[in-house]
Amino acid sequence: MLRRTFAAVLTGAALSISVLSAPTAGAAEIMATTLTYDDSQAAEFKSAVASGVNVWNTQVTNVRLVKATAGQRVNIRVIADNGWPRATLGPVRPSGTVTVWMGRQAVQQGYNTIRIAAHELGHSLGLPDVKPGPCSSLMSGSTGGVSCTNPNPNAQEKSRVQQNYAGTAVRTADTGKVLVDVG
Repeated sequence: MLRRTFAAVLTGAALSISVLSAPTAGAAEIMATTLTYDDSQAAEFKSAVASGVNVWNTQVTNVRLVKATAGQRVNIRVIADNGWPRATLGPVRPSGTVTVWMGRQAVQQGYNTIRIAAHELGHSLGLPDVKPGPCSSLMSGSTGGVSCTNPNPNAQEKSRVQQNYAGTAVRTADTGKVLVDVG
């Protein structure tokens, strides 16, 4: 809480009033859980990963994804490989580590790289697959179809991530389970 003190003079006597106010929106962002990611092994997917990170950073407030600096602990490691996209199911905590594999196989089949990145990062934030599902559900993954380019989580998916990183939420351990997102 922020404390502001106001002083007023009434009939010659000093009166001091303390007012407590709620934190501002900017303060709420400071209180968000910060998770770091490393895209140094993401190869041609670095731009898609940055876009996927931006999706989550603009859609939820209880967690922030930031690119790790040299020597900083990494929570989400992003790796490009020739398989199908997959990720370790979270929610990852600041003391934990998960991996996202940006698989070229789905890209070769025509799936959108930004949607793939946002979807796989969703797994790291604790969201399971929702299959089959419509394009409007980010976590429907490949069942949204090759023509689906929607990288945004729906209201239910955003709410779940908000709950996963709420200060009062029950904290579960990182599962370590790898979800392979093949149809």
